[in-house]
Amino acid sequence: MKILGVSVCCLVLCFLSIGIADAAWQPTKPIEFIVPAGAGGGADVMARFISPLVSKYNLSPKPFVVINKSGGAGAEGFMSVKGNKGDPHVITLTLSNLFTTPLATGVPFNWKDLTPIARLALDYFVLWVNAEAPYKTAKEYLDAVKKEPGKFLMGGTGTAQEDQIITIMMEQAFGLKFTYVPFKGGGDVAVQLVGKHTNSTVNNPAEAVSHWKAGRLRPLATIDHDRIALPDWNGIPTMKEAMGVDMSYLMLRGIFAAPGITKEQQDFYVDLLKKVTETEEWKKYISDMGLKGAFLSGSDYAKWVGEQEAIHKDLMTKGGLIK
Repeated sequence: MKILGVSVCCLVLCFLSIGIADAAWQPTKPIEFIVPAGAGGGADVMARFISPLVSKYNLSPKPFVVINKSGGAGAEGFMSVKGNKGDPHVITLTLSNLFTTPLATGVPFNWKDLTPIARLALDYFVLWVNAEAPYKTAKEYLDAVKKEPGKFLMGGTGTAQEDQIITIMMEQAFGLKFTYVPFKGGGDVAVQLVGKHTNSTVNNPAEAVSHWKAGRLRPLATIDHDRIALPDWNGIPTMKEAMGVDMSYLMLRGIFAAPGITKEQQDFYVDLLKKVTETEEWKKYISDMGLKGAFLSGSDYAKWVGEQEAIHKDLMTKGGLIK
């Protein structure tokens, strides 16, 4: 009887275990991985890196399919995700246009309309010029800009977005004036600088790294309190080191899902993305691309996003981008 009792207990435990496993939610169709930005930009590069990694490690029974929806400075993508209420097969990789786009355009969207999943990393900004330009330091370049207000073209991603916010911060800090030229995505911004159609950019490292390595672009300063603490990147001085004025702006690289999904579905994506950030490929990726690893999920992530929204509203108001 004792042996029988043990066997019965084992059978019950096995049954319960199978039931728990079966109850755990998993995708039943391909996941739409929406990028609210153009092809070739930092968000697009990251999404297209994550997607095959998910398949390689069998982290999802269904693939992640990257879809670019960059219209309206990302509003097209955000509204698409918002419109798929209750569908756990729609997620988005956001950048700081999560805040800047609704503030600047009035589009009926707020980050609270979506389901927070996780912050994957923070992205730096770097002041870049063409490698053939005569400026070897940020001081040389910004001194030249100050002497001829409006002559120098600063290329950036979109209007009233992160690149323009940083441009305005620089104008106010150093008493100069750029002519800001918006482009559809960060990849295009880098190409325009390579082609000498603009004089400078404040591109993310990932958007300019291939051109830098090929000797086509030159980094002058990192827009952060500290240098980028990664191989290859830590030789770039901060703006404070270069100009004596401390400046910092770090951009979100995070994931949100459609509104109205269940806690179980939310947890599936949190667990999956945590595993992504623990792979050796991811660690190499953020090092190569000059990103700051900063995984955050749950209520801490939502709290951080709320704080960032307030910071962006203040920056955009001071910069005259919104009233």
